[in-house]
Amino acid sequence: MANIVFIATSIDGYIADKDGGLDWLHSVPNPDNVDMGFGPLMEQVDALVMGRNTLEMVLSFDVDWPYSKPVFVLSNTMTEVPEGYQDKVFLINGELTQVVSDLNQQGYHDLYIDGGITIQNFLEQELIDQLTITTIPVLLGGGVKLFGDLESMQNYKLVESTVYLDTIVQSHYARVR
Repeated sequence: MANIVFIATSIDGYIADKDGGLDWLHSVPNPDNVDMGFGPLMEQVDALVMGRNTLEMVLSFDVDWPYSKPVFVLSNTMTEVPEGYQDKVFLINGELTQVVSDLNQQGYHDLYIDGGITIQNFLEQELIDQLTITTIPVLLGGGVKLFGDLESMQNYKLVESTVYLDTIVQSHYARVR
């Protein structure tokens, strides 16, 4: 069982710009649509866990639904799944350790954790086992930070680092407990 983060950041550690935008993610041309490990990640995980803001961002993209696995959305305010996504998106809430335990008991063992606040909350409760951080070579100078404050240091070891498109660096880390 593993809780896995797979996310892109700017060099200065932001996951969205000052306006909440993500256009900077496409600052490096990718004419061959290299997926940078997203396909293998989706094969590895059983489900996704994200917050409402991340779901709303994904739904705002002008693309087909990008996930082949169930998406569990953590929200205390959403009362229903957006129209057309009832078989793909499921609302959950509660204490994160209990949420993870409930999902594990339902057979969802490897979880892709996505979204800034959700990732920060999982890290705060020491529930992240693997981090894959793809660094896009831009400085945003502000925006939404990937990492927040932690009560204590968490140790990770570098498992692998890969360079994509001669400029994007993706680093895979495993939690050392």
